[in-house]
Amino acid sequence: MVLCFLSIGMAPNLFSQDTLKHRIVPGKIIEGDTVPYIDLRNVVIFPQMDFKSWSDLVGYERLVVNIKKVYPYAKLAGIKLTEYKHKLDSIPTERGRKKFLKAAEKDLEAQFGNEIKDLNFTQGKLLIKLIYRQTGNSTFDIVKELRGSFNAFVYQTVARIFGYDLRSQYDPEGNDKMIEHIVQMIDDGSLE
Repeated sequence: MVLCFLSIGMAPNLFSQDTLKHRIVPGKIIEGDTVPYIDLRNVVIFPQMDFKSWSDLVGYERLVVNIKKVYPYAKLAGIKLTEYKHKLDSIPTERGRKKFLKAAEKDLEAQFGNEIKDLNFTQGKLLIKLIYRQTGNSTFDIVKELRGSFNAFVYQTVARIFGYDLRSQYDPEGNDKMIEHIVQMIDDGSLE
């Protein structure tokens, strides 16, 4: 009887406003009314991946590791390219542009040269594709724009000898669908 009486006495306190935690959220004023507004991040839902064999799964896992290694370089390349284009637009003379590009190339070589040289063949191919994804231009077009047609031709010839193609494009709906899937998962934070 005492237990029943205590629980009835405590029941109103369990659901009172004083015991609930208050949350302050941003709001928007819509037609004179203040409405709570919470900006949610986009969520990308992918279909479940079915691997036909163990080797397909291992290949996928290897692709994830390789993309995790080269994707930061591709993002950095996109940022640096935009930065360099803005600076090049402000330099009035061709001689000044060449001087700036040589200094930028030396700086990049000193900063990332050894790391880029340590990439394996597959990672190099992925980097070329991901640079296209980040910039919207093939590596060949970027070299042609910054260093000239002759240098782009020479770099492409040397790249072809080693099995690379600087003109390769990124096709997120076709051949590069798996790469796009992994990159979106990295950007989303669901793959770390």
